[in-house]
Amino acid sequence: MLVLSRKKNESIVINDDITIVVVEIRGDKVRLGVEAPKEVPVHRNEVYEAIRRNQQQVGDSAQQADANAAE
Repeated sequence: MLVLSRKKNESIVINDDITIVVVEIRGDKVRLGVEAPKEVPVHRNEVYEAIRRNQQQVGDSAQQADANAAE
């Protein structure tokens, strides 16, 4: 893991097309802005995990339906 120190209004660039900007620092919270192409999904980790769980449940349901149809 790369660990960087940034101050307010400073940024980092990922792969030439994603920029992360420190928008605000308030106490123990940091607000970040993310600039990325529209085709690049950007989610908070808890949202990303929920999406993955949902996709896995859909996949599991499809596999079960296929297994039932084959019987």
